[in-house]
Amino acid sequence: MSDLFSKCYAFTRDKEAIEAGFYPFFKAISRLDGPHVTVDGRDLIMVGSNNYLGLTTHPKVRQAAMEALREYGTSCSGSRFANGTIDLHEQLEATLARFVGKDAAQVFSTGFQTNQGVIAPLLSRSDTVVIDRLVHASIVEGVRLSFGKVRRFRHNDIESLRKNLEASADSQGILVVVDGVYSMEGDLAPLPEIVATSKEFNARIMVDDAHGLGVLGKSGRGTLEHFGVTDEVDLVMGTFSKSLASLGGFIAGDERVISYIKHHSRALIFSAAMPPSAIATVQAALEVIETEPEIRETLWRNTHFLRENIVAAGFETGPTESPIVPMIVGDDFRTLFFWKRLFDEGIFTNCVLAPGVPDGQQRIRMCLMATHTMEDLERVVEICTRVGKEIGII
Repeated sequence: MSDLFSKCYAFTRDKEAIEAGFYPFFKAISRLDGPHVTVDGRDLIMVGSNNYLGLTTHPKVRQAAMEALREYGTSCSGSRFANGTIDLHEQLEATLARFVGKDAAQVFSTGFQTNQGVIAPLLSRSDTVVIDRLVHASIVEGVRLSFGKVRRFRHNDIESLRKNLEASADSQGILVVVDGVYSMEGDLAPLPEIVATSKEFNARIMVDDAHGLGVLGKSGRGTLEHFGVTDEVDLVMGTFSKSLASLGGFIAGDERVISYIKHHSRALIFSAAMPPSAIATVQAALEVIETEPEIRETLWRNTHFLRENIVAAGFETGPTESPIVPMIVGDDFRTLFFWKRLFDEGIFTNCVLAPGVPDGQQRIRMCLMATHTMEDLERVVEICTRVGKEIGII
């Protein structure tokens, strides 16, 4: 019998990358200042953050967090189910439900936990969940924790979705789960077609809109508003760590469905509640989104500028339609080398290797923020273009 830890001692890829100077993960940031960060004493332009609206440094958002900290302290010291519910939780849930156009909402302590805690209790052994092959890892984990049958359809392929729904016709219930915006590709789920096809089979629909909320839609209410399908989608999930400048997540839908989830979700019942400052941060961020639409307009101006110039330079960006701008490189080594050169030149990006994306689709992933200046973005384009040419990517 081998030692349980033998696989740990055999794993050396991290040490090898660190020693070679090509380790792109867990970079310690000593100063956060919106679109600029300090790493090892160096100032870098941050284009790897999901802080799309730049609200982590917005004065109203910071003030709300500080006031909640003074009034309520640092923690709720318990689960929502027991002693951890405060009035701020319930106020935020009412605001979120109204914001996304649903009857009720339930907040969770993390976004990852939200998908785990929603999907698992909804599915019994006689049910089937049908998911896009590229859904977020938290959805995959939620599905694994459930007792339902699992089917996967080709990314954004409606005919593949239909075939999987047809094959699930003998199920007691069917849940279709997709991302609104796919975090590695930046493309959108074709929600009108997904809704119409799912309804043919009496399937319920859940959309993870982590990267759509605050960004898409006429008033920033996300992918459902963007496509005009708010009333047709049964459950909408969102996270607070992107546009909403905090930590946590939520699910919104019919009041009776949300009540069922909150009384059956082990991830909710057995986890500590969101702390007061995090709740107040989200509440303030939602207010800013509704009252300062010019922030979203600036984000999209920045997005169009960077995307158009990166494409013009010759980079392959795939089907992105969002502030997520990939530069597809195609293999691990060249992607790591490209990341390192950009980092050394003062650009903080995300290095995405297999199996985070399919082999051959390894990429540098950039995300735009409303607080990037045009000077920031011009520098990013210049450095990416120069380095990309030097190492033969473009």
